[in-house]
Amino acid sequence: MGTIALEGLEFFSYHGFYDEEQKIGNKYSVDIIVTADFSEAARRDRLSATVNYEDLYRITVSVMQQPARLLEHIAHQIIQEIRSKYTELQSVEVSVSKFNPPIGGVCHRAKITLKE
Repeated sequence: MGTIALEGLEFFSYHGFYDEEQKIGNKYSVDIIVTADFSEAARRDRLSATVNYEDLYRITVSVMQQPARLLEHIAHQIIQEIRSKYTELQSVEVSVSKFNPPIGGVCHRAKITLKE
């Protein structure tokens, strides 16, 4: 087993529980870790035998363009899209962070992580 990770993908998107958040937008960060058997890719040196991280990025871009209320929903959507393209994965973990969340105090970012 092995992992492929994309860390610190950054987006400006229009997510948030409050309507105002969906109007003004905010900065978000996404981290993705996929786990699978990459031994064939390691032996054969072929992209077709592994997960193309450009696909992971494109999936994330697509999901981040769709407004959502909750970070949990965003992570779930990314996981579902990745799993629909790469059905052989053992697990997919996605973390979504919102910078400077409106909590009434100082907070660099709020972060959730889902693993399926």
